[in-house]
Amino acid sequence: MRGGALPPRALGLMLLLCLVWGLNLVAMKLGNQGIPPVLQAGLRSSIAALLLIAWCRWRSIGFGLWRRDGTLGPGVLAGLLFAVEFIALYVGVGLTTASRAVVFLYGAPFFVALGAHWLIPDDRLTRAKAIGLLVAFGGLMLAFFEGLFAPAGERALLGDMLCLLAGALWGATTVLVKASALRRAPAMTVLLYQLAVSAPLLLIASPLMGEVWHVEPRPLVIGALIYQGAVIAGASYALWFWLVSQYSASRLAAFSVLTPIFGVLAGAVLLGEPLGHLFGAALALVVLGLWLVNRPARSAAPSAPRMR
Repeated sequence: MRGGALPPRALGLMLLLCLVWGLNLVAMKLGNQGIPPVLQAGLRSSIAALLLIAWCRWRSIGFGLWRRDGTLGPGVLAGLLFAVEFIALYVGVGLTTASRAVVFLYGAPFFVALGAHWLIPDDRLTRAKAIGLLVAFGGLMLAFFEGLFAPAGERALLGDMLCLLAGALWGATTVLVKASALRRAPAMTVLLYQLAVSAPLLLIASPLMGEVWHVEPRPLVIGALIYQGAVIAGASYALWFWLVSQYSASRLAAFSVLTPIFGVLAGAVLLGEPLGHLFGAALALVVLGLWLVNRPARSAAPSAPRMR
């Protein structure tokens, strides 16, 4: 395990993940036009689980000694946290504005930093890392500043709290993977736990929350669902869990604030959505904050040799 600054390879992979996840925000909007949201999340996990099992069988990749390696308990818990996270997120987004939902959801890096500080010995919260997180989060708030003060409805506070809960569960899952036996398990095993547990739970929760099971078979809707299942819940999450097992969880999680930034850019390019007037300054703050988070810790100066 490496708790220091992220090397260029990890930085490049994390930027790729944030770009892919940012496009997922657009895919979710397109999918919601023909599939109820919690049902969409359940179908996404189901598709990803089937594809993961098929790919591992084709490549003759096993899932490790999951019956005896101590990962079953934390793996099931990770899947449960994953399912509740998305239920809270989808319900919360329906009660508040998208801008407020994004800001509260991406409080997740703070939960990761605090959990890692107490539970992961080589991933302590330093002063530079804390300042970097605050600066990056300030940039995120600036990017969505105009939407934060838009009318949000009478139940917006409940929606905000649910989105904050979703961020806390996201952070808790990341720390759980890093601080438990899951950190030694293959990334495919960690991912299968989440998918296999969350898929039935989300599919059961969908009708209980009043959703009607109906899928409009339009190309954009089906394409968005396949993208979420194969690329997001499949390939990108496998890469994410591998990164978490190898590098500092708090530094990796800090980079997730780039996801909504990329989402805004994707919305502007693909959906014609306008960029806010403060977007450039917001992006600069986010970059500065991430630089502070990932700056190598200063090593103590060597003491002068004593005269004999």
